[in-house]
Amino acid sequence: MKLRLCILSLVICYPLLAQTDAKIYNIIHTVSAERIEADITTLAGFGTRNTFSDTVSSTRGIGAARRWIKKEFETISKNCNNCLDVFYQKDFVKAEGNRRVPKDTWIVNVAAIQKGTKYPNRYIIMSGDIDSRNSDGSDYTKDAPGANDNASGMAGAIEAARVLSNYTFESSIVYLGLSGEEQGLFGGAGFAAYAKEKGWDIIGVLNNDMIGNIKGVDGVISNVDFRIFSEPVPPTETEEERQRRRFYGGEVDGISRQLARYVHKTVQTYMPEMNPMMIYRLDRFGRGGHHRPFNDLGYAGIRIMEAHENYTQQHQDLRTENGIEYGDKLKFVNFDYAKKLTAVNAITMASLAWAPPAPKSVAIGGIVEPSAKFKWDKVEGAVGYKIYWRDTTSPTWDYSRYVGDVSEFTLDGIVIDNYFFGVAAVGANGHESVVVFPNSVFR
Repeated sequence: MKLRLCILSLVICYPLLAQTDAKIYNIIHTVSAERIEADITTLAGFGTRNTFSDTVSSTRGIGAARRWIKKEFETISKNCNNCLDVFYQKDFVKAEGNRRVPKDTWIVNVAAIQKGTKYPNRYIIMSGDIDSRNSDGSDYTKDAPGANDNASGMAGAIEAARVLSNYTFESSIVYLGLSGEEQGLFGGAGFAAYAKEKGWDIIGVLNNDMIGNIKGVDGVISNVDFRIFSEPVPPTETEEERQRRRFYGGEVDGISRQLARYVHKTVQTYMPEMNPMMIYRLDRFGRGGHHRPFNDLGYAGIRIMEAHENYTQQHQDLRTENGIEYGDKLKFVNFDYAKKLTAVNAITMASLAWAPPAPKSVAIGGIVEPSAKFKWDKVEGAVGYKIYWRDTTSPTWDYSRYVGDVSEFTLDGIVIDNYFFGVAAVGANGHESVVVFPNSVFR
């Protein structure tokens, strides 16, 4: 019999929801640093995975790498009674007119989809990059082991598939290897367009690009810090939406920023030893990653990566100069750290895939009143809803109230002018959707 908490003054009974889920802790403990090390070692062992490198050899080049990745996903699928749909997705890129493309080539991605039982068209995606590069991104013959950039992220996606394939989820999860990142985010652009054409409802994209280095070029060493990059608002917003923000706020409350906050909250709940750093920027200064093509089409997407980069090991020919060893070698990867960031992804995806959909419509009212009022559309699978609020200068949702299975609620004594607000749907298992910032106003 389910325990229930009854508020007699309201004559309403709400389910007594668990604050944590033991399965999430099991997921964290199951992620293996040893398996991640083995996968990174294999990927670095292909010599180069440059987008334009050998596609015929079975031991060298991007062709051998992607075939190995596909085989790994297929093996995982066999171990879970064929629970994964594994396939290539590809697009053709021409050299003409593109200085970063030395020859015509196919950009081939590797995908493994674990279909949801209740919402099969809702997807959460974890991606890593297949390709690597040396000092010259167009040099496809010289060695470019790419151990951290980005065999670490690719190995993380494979390991997440191994762990999460032991569970069933209401929403679908995609484990994705993307190509052509170093030449212009081609793989992400191709797969984002594929998802758009298929009509996928994407909850969010977790782009993992470099999750294995703990020693920064600035001398800082940390195996607990990591960064979450997210853009403030979607580039697809309308002029009307932009004008509304001037009066109602929301400059830092777009869908990607809410996804970043979800990761932050999940990590603080289940992995408090970690230090997730919310970076209010699409990506590193002037640089890009494979979440951006999804952002460009209006999807929520973020970049998860190490906090302290070492530029002597990124995009470098293998060499030693002035006593400094350059190159993205296996010896520089910290596999225990890569395990931690893989677990960050796994528990975020599991939490989202076990949660009900987020409300699509959330309205807010309470102008010149001593209270904040809310209305929202109920969603299938939710047993209740939680209102969140925070100081306008706070990066995270700091206050919340579970209000039960209702479609409107008033927070008495909370002045609307002083806070930002949002609403999340809550499932019977206690898992929550991403918080939805109000998208309309009522009086």
